[in-house]
Amino acid sequence: MIRPLFPETDRPAVATFLDEAADYWLLADGVPPGPQATDDFFTDCPPGCDPAASHRLGLFRDGRLSGLAELSFGFPAPGDAYLGLMILAPRIRGQGHGARLLSHVETLAREARAPTLYLGVLEANPKGRAFWERHGFAPTGVTRQDDRNITHRLAKPL
Repeated sequence: MIRPLFPETDRPAVATFLDEAADYWLLADGVPPGPQATDDFFTDCPPGCDPAASHRLGLFRDGRLSGLAELSFGFPAPGDAYLGLMILAPRIRGQGHGARLLSHVETLAREARAPTLYLGVLEANPKGRAFWERHGFAPTGVTRQDDRNITHRLAKPL
């Protein structure tokens, strides 16, 4: 089941999930997620986007939160959709659940009439990049480097 997540009711489940999927934060930030990561999931979005208009989604498997996705609108350009985060628990990776969650995200983006779905993928995450490319995402040529990571922007026409 995939459903919206709300900070009032789902904060404990998100915190537990983030601890379970700490491998991504270790890759991206070099440290496990802390309490701020839970808050950030419910409030962060790309520049110029309205957090209140973003979708915070949970994929549930066997009654447990097993995946997260955050979809915002208005970045990089007005009307575009941006998938700021999509991550699965290690216990369900490689079983087709990522494709299912992505399909749900794409449906929401199409319903909002977004012409393109964008995302960023860490250069240090070749498995993630391979997943995105298998599902029709292609490099845009936009790359950002910070102190720790190189991130490549990918896009998929909807």
